[in-house]
Amino acid sequence: MNIELFLAQRLNNQTSSRFSRPIIRVATLAIALSVAVMIIATSVVKGFQKEIRNKVIGFGSHIQITHFADGNSYDSQKVSKTDSLKISLEVIEGITHIQNFATKPGIIKTKEEIQGVVLKGVGSDFNPSFFNSNLKAGSVTKFNDTLTSNKILISNKLAKQLELQVNDKMMMYFVQNPPRARTFEISGIYETGLTELDELIVIADIRHIQKLNKWKNNESGGLEINIANFDNIDALTQQIYQHLGFDLNAQNIKDLHPQIFDWLNLQDLNVQVIIILMIIVASINMITALLILILERTQVIGILKALGANNWSIRKIFLFNSFYIIRKGLFWGNIIGVGLALIQYYFEPIHLDEVTYYISVVPIHLKLSHLILLNLGALIICWATLIIPSYLITKITPIKAIRFE
Repeated sequence: MNIELFLAQRLNNQTSSRFSRPIIRVATLAIALSVAVMIIATSVVKGFQKEIRNKVIGFGSHIQITHFADGNSYDSQKVSKTDSLKISLEVIEGITHIQNFATKPGIIKTKEEIQGVVLKGVGSDFNPSFFNSNLKAGSVTKFNDTLTSNKILISNKLAKQLELQVNDKMMMYFVQNPPRARTFEISGIYETGLTELDELIVIADIRHIQKLNKWKNNESGGLEINIANFDNIDALTQQIYQHLGFDLNAQNIKDLHPQIFDWLNLQDLNVQVIIILMIIVASINMITALLILILERTQVIGILKALGANNWSIRKIFLFNSFYIIRKGLFWGNIIGVGLALIQYYFEPIHLDEVTYYISVVPIHLKLSHLILLNLGALIICWATLIIPSYLITKITPIKAIRFE
């Protein structure tokens, strides 16, 4: 057995003095609380990023193929032969769903109110899962290939502003030459919490836009593509772009909503600051505990030196002893941090103002790789910071140490 590790275990098993015991407990508690805070902060921020990202993707998919002439306009330009384009893209690995879509600005007018919106047209290939999960009332209409549906899905915010309910009829006007109007019946009301998009997007049959723009059945405003792994979004965007003609463009959701994703990425900075502060707190407490242990075991150090032990060997004994304290703090920190995160995940006791934070409850996203990295990082950094303070052992002489009381 390693002699330094053996002696460290013996010292760790011995009862600490009245002086060192509270210091060691404080150091253990500091590590435990620091790790718990790091776990909670990371899981909350990652959960927040995931929830907001999924909501934005729900409105516009991961990747959109549109005409280059679209620019930043909500009035879609015609993309022809989308059926053959879909077939050519479906062979790309990582793509899970492709659907046609088109957008057109419109004005909803009721007896008392008027509101500008963007009509998003979808067809029989529409995946309604996102809107089903955020449905407040009514239902999401499943559009078919044979009949044009007058059903429409609007947000709860729009419904309140326009004083509309499920099954109510409303007029939507489209500014073009000549101006056109369409009557829609509300089939469902959704609410995602993303106010900027909720008050803008209404969902209807794509045939309305095709007829307004005099497009054929195989023409639309573009394709929306969902992928299996968000981490591959940039690579897949480039791969999809290689399959397109000169007049088409492929943009991912980060390109379409840069301000939202820049804001989400900024949240990582907050986590980094918290992690740095917590590691500093834990390290300072561990340095204090190590110095106390060295002072308390001064006679033991003197005896070991008198028996021929070198400075590095004795330093390793106290570093191993400190490792046991760090390990104990990490254990309880994980119990507290993961435990509180799981309570919030399953029971949702902490709620948020949806208007301010875009979500109604504190989100949690626990990932094993994040936990492993946090624990390894805390362990290595805390232990590494103890190497310099352990240098104090080299200043202790055997004769003075043995006489030390």
